[in-house]
Amino acid sequence: MSTFMETLVHGNERAFKPESLTPMQKLTLKYVVFGLIYYGFAAIEGMLLRLNQVQPIESIFYPKRYFAMLTAHPLVGIFGSSYLLVFGAFTFLVPYLLKKPLWSFKVANWTLWLIVVGVFTFWFDGFLTHYAPLYTLYWPLPADFHQFEPVAGAIFIVGVALVMVGTLLFVLNVFKTLTYTPAGWGQQPAGRILGDALGLTTLRNVLTGRMRHSSETDHLVGLPVAAIARGTVDVFLNALIITFSGVLILVYMIGEISGHSLKTTAVDALLYKNWYWWGLDLVADGLVLVFVAGTWYLLASLITGTDVFMAKWARFALGLELVVSWTVWSHHLLSDQAQPAMLKVGSGEMVTAFELITQGLAFFITLVTLYKARPLAMTNELKFLLGGLLGFALAVPAGIMQADAGLNRILHNTQWIVGPHVHVAVLVGLTMTLYSAVYVLLPILTNGAKLYSQRLANIHFWCHLVGGIGMGAFMGMAGLQGMLRRTIYYNGEYRPYMILAALSGALLLIAFACFLVNIVMTLGLTGAVGLFHKSDRPVEELLPGQVPEPVA
Repeated sequence: MSTFMETLVHGNERAFKPESLTPMQKLTLKYVVFGLIYYGFAAIEGMLLRLNQVQPIESIFYPKRYFAMLTAHPLVGIFGSSYLLVFGAFTFLVPYLLKKPLWSFKVANWTLWLIVVGVFTFWFDGFLTHYAPLYTLYWPLPADFHQFEPVAGAIFIVGVALVMVGTLLFVLNVFKTLTYTPAGWGQQPAGRILGDALGLTTLRNVLTGRMRHSSETDHLVGLPVAAIARGTVDVFLNALIITFSGVLILVYMIGEISGHSLKTTAVDALLYKNWYWWGLDLVADGLVLVFVAGTWYLLASLITGTDVFMAKWARFALGLELVVSWTVWSHHLLSDQAQPAMLKVGSGEMVTAFELITQGLAFFITLVTLYKARPLAMTNELKFLLGGLLGFALAVPAGIMQADAGLNRILHNTQWIVGPHVHVAVLVGLTMTLYSAVYVLLPILTNGAKLYSQRLANIHFWCHLVGGIGMGAFMGMAGLQGMLRRTIYYNGEYRPYMILAALSGALLLIAFACFLVNIVMTLGLTGAVGLFHKSDRPVEELLPGQVPEPVA
């Protein structure tokens, strides 16, 4: 057998031994594996959608199939990929940083499989039935029985519900790990720990004038854990809202299936849109920005080996961002004529603009932390962290531009929204930050396994960075020319922009292929399979030989 084939099957055996991993290491790597699989789903679907924008292929992408794929594509990317990567990393990092055992390994396992099965359920349902209300599920579209089969809608909603149950279990595990007292430990000050994690200590310091003299020693939990706790609040609220909306839709579906149609009952469309966008925006403008800022701080600290610059103000900004995230949803409804002007101006414009300050502060603090520690080696994790920073530096101002009532009339519902803002934020800002975290955690989770190829890592970086920014830019150019989103163009009106966007998308696929090959060759196929073998080690053991002990 050739050296290549031996490495493909067995991985870097000199460093990576699946049997040496603890249950927590294996579980976290399983989250990563499934997260990457679903990223592949979303990336391939996205490329197919992009090719159809270059030249519609009606024999394959007839409208029903196109819009079904357009519905599943963002949901698979968000819930299937981003949620699994984020939840997996934080399920490991919260106990790791707190130096205490995870509250429930079983609950963490349930979280993984509920999300994996739930995402596959709604994806496969859309693939088979072409249920396609788009991810916004605007009322009455999801319950439109003239356009969609109620059985298809019911299955779709059940899949989303499974994801939400898994999400709520993640929330439970995070907060219980923060506050519970492990067996044999002295009683933990649960209330004080929770209050500190949610920012009450910082708020007290601000109100009493102690902020100037405060330091990290005043806090019971570290800055990254505080960010995780605050982002998890938005995760919780979002899961409740999406679950409620899903139950509402499911009631209509079941009523139709059982012969008791509810078509004559009224649901106020504007009220529903405000409610639903409040929930969705907790992901887009709350969860992402809070979680990402905390991840930046953690990565900057790990890369430099120093404390985060202005850590106390970073904590303050995280708390401010959490509150802001609850009040910005109306920027999605600036073009709705029935939306009250007070909400458009207050929530949609003024409060939204404040996100430029909170995220800008996180950006500044992270860069200064890196700058003060120079010279730094340009490692994979540093490169991808800088790429993630650049992604948000481009995408956040693009979003603020959209949150202007005048510009919104031009940009709303165009390719600008999903290009310079959404795709650059998610693909460049969020995903490159997550890749940085993967590169940092990989040796920790594999007990020092050596990355198979640095050349593949370099190709991964440049293709992803150029492809992500390029695709967003060309989609934005088409949007400025009037190209609408969620629309099929048959006459090639915007074909030059779509060809360039498709070429950029091809770079993203090349980047993902390089990363996937690198990970597979590092772990080996037998190593990847070994992750699913039961470990005899105690679940409290985070790393080999590391059993958490009580800390003062």
